[in-house]
Amino acid sequence: MPDRLIAILTVEHDWRLLVAAWAITTLASATCAILVRRAARSREGRSALLFSTILVLAAALWTAHMLVMLSHPLGARLAVAPADTAFAFGLAVLGCAAACSLSLRRGWAKALSSGAAMGMALAAMTCLGPSGLRGAPDLVWRLDTLAAMAATAMAVSALGFYAGRRWARRGAVIGGLVGGLNIVGAHLVALSAVSLAPDAAEPAGTVISQLGVWVLIILGGAVAVAGATLAIFATVLSRSAMLDRLREAIDAMPDGLAFFDADDRLVVWNARYAEMNPEAAGILKTGKSFESLIRFELEQGHYPEAEGCEEAWLSERMAARRALSSTVEQHTADGCWLRVQDRRTSDGGLVTVVNDISDLKRDAEALAQARDAAEAANRAKSEFLANMSHEIRTPLNGVIGISEALATTDLDVRQRELLDLVQSSSATLKQLLSDILDLARVESGRLEIATEPFDLTRAVNEAGGLYADAAGAKGLRLEIEVGDSADGWVAGDCVRLKQVLTNLVSNAVKFTDHGRVALHAERRGPLVRFTVEDTGVGFDAMARERLFDRFEQADGAITRRFGGSGLGLAICRQLTERMGGALDCESEPGGGSVFVLDIPLPPTEAPRAVSPAQAEQDAIVGPLSVLLADDHATNRRVVELILGPTGARVTSVETGFDALAAFRNEAFDIVLMDMQMPVMDGLTATREIRLHEAAMGLQPTPVVMLTANALPEHIAAAAAAGADAHLAKPFSAADLIGLIARAAEPAAAEAA
Repeated sequence: MPDRLIAILTVEHDWRLLVAAWAITTLASATCAILVRRAARSREGRSALLFSTILVLAAALWTAHMLVMLSHPLGARLAVAPADTAFAFGLAVLGCAAACSLSLRRGWAKALSSGAAMGMALAAMTCLGPSGLRGAPDLVWRLDTLAAMAATAMAVSALGFYAGRRWARRGAVIGGLVGGLNIVGAHLVALSAVSLAPDAAEPAGTVISQLGVWVLIILGGAVAVAGATLAIFATVLSRSAMLDRLREAIDAMPDGLAFFDADDRLVVWNARYAEMNPEAAGILKTGKSFESLIRFELEQGHYPEAEGCEEAWLSERMAARRALSSTVEQHTADGCWLRVQDRRTSDGGLVTVVNDISDLKRDAEALAQARDAAEAANRAKSEFLANMSHEIRTPLNGVIGISEALATTDLDVRQRELLDLVQSSSATLKQLLSDILDLARVESGRLEIATEPFDLTRAVNEAGGLYADAAGAKGLRLEIEVGDSADGWVAGDCVRLKQVLTNLVSNAVKFTDHGRVALHAERRGPLVRFTVEDTGVGFDAMARERLFDRFEQADGAITRRFGGSGLGLAICRQLTERMGGALDCESEPGGGSVFVLDIPLPPTEAPRAVSPAQAEQDAIVGPLSVLLADDHATNRRVVELILGPTGARVTSVETGFDALAAFRNEAFDIVLMDMQMPVMDGLTATREIRLHEAAMGLQPTPVVMLTANALPEHIAAAAAAGADAHLAKPFSAADLIGLIARAAEPAAAEAA
């Protein structure tokens, strides 16, 4: 077999025709490699590229077939059967079409498939070619050689297609060389596998003359070149169409868009970009540098913010542009705000996008004005609440103080009943005032949540025990239970927790006429769950949805029957959320209610035990000398009535100036100071007292702010002025006596 093949190459065939066949097929294969790669990467014109590829490859295959056949010694004596030859050419076209279609995607699998299709087409054509010769009826085939040829053709075709798809230029060269050798070699191997014996009875006829050979070569090359030209023209047309569509899309964009090359020179831009740069619109042209455009706009005064510092502004702008990406905002002379975004491409170019953000700026300014107005309204509301709190607390303090003083006198049954009504109404009014202020503090974010150790069992018992008498008066069974898992010391805000629990228990007692009210606490991991359950009137699902809204109760009948403002549960939920917990409820009309409160209260160690002297709170103040400064006569009288039975000596004045004069002339054990007074307010008077003590080397005298200013900022201002304690009006006798006892105790200890 090798000897036979060598003989075919060196002796039996015209090497010039073989070289011509190899040159044509090499050129055609390289062209096909390029076209297949472009077709795989392009969506526009893919069909035209694929058709051109098939045409070029089939024409080259046919030309090579004819040239190899003519190069055989019998080529000039054998005639060609038109039908068989046309059938062979048709197989070549189909095989090329299948191979080119399968090679559009990457991967060995696609390369093997396209190579197999091309190899089978090549094998079929080389085998059918000798069968279509006239004058050679006796053909003897070597099947093993044909099988080897077919396998080799498929493998080499697969390699050529893979190389063409894998690499660009190198792939085209490799694909061309491999394809040319594969086609010519397959024909030669096929001819070596068959023995041609011309029939002497048939007249020898010259199929094609020597001139015809060259005509055939030129024709095949022309077909190949025409196909390649057609493919390239189709590619150019598709690219041109794609660029036209891209330009239309860019022009239709609502934002300005411009492309600059690696040297920062303008390449392409849309109409919107020119509209946003009206001063430079007349000089926009390809090759114009970005810096020259900016300089021209600076000369035209397009950027008022750069006036007087043009070079520094330009330097800063160009420095930002040299970064990989930058975003700047520019205010133009016509009042517009532009956001300019520069993004660098992989080849060093720049894409500049210009957005008109004037509307966003106006909206932001309007939002800022609305925010300022809201803050001003909030401040006005706070001031209003502070003023109303002061104006309401002052007379309410008189009502509560006088009623408590009156309760210590001898009264008949009717008078006692009337006094109880006054005290009950005063307590309700005090609670309503506290609820309103608490709600305002929560909404303004000024309510601080403390984290201190406290005994949970004691706190729960105190919160629920406040309503033991009220429950007993209605014949209700009040159950308070703290589970073993919740017993002990925890860290949290004891005051706010008790405020929520007392509100829930108060509501349960108020809305329950018979049965029981239960308060239960148990630990669930880091949370402590408090459950307040009652057998009261209950409420439906619709009422549940709005129960925690402010000024809301289940219905109007509830308000008329039981009273209340509807603020309690709203404050409870907001306090719960500030403590990091959750509050919810379940109920049904006539079936009672269950409120569930979950609060994170981590266990902690008990604080150091206090001494018996510190723990003892003596309700009797003792014979203290008290300086009282208050411009309201009723409030002064209330304090005098409360402290009278204790043996305290009270000196009353109306202004802070009088209080300072009295303090300088006489020593007092404690000072009770109002904050708002004529001539000199309480804060100024307190500061002057502290200065006097420092100048004279005196021990500080306890100063207690006794005022209707109850907001957190008022308490902080009092402490900053030098006050030792703060007691908000209205207050009870027990509150005042207990506070004086605690404030005067350190001074008494130092005196002792």
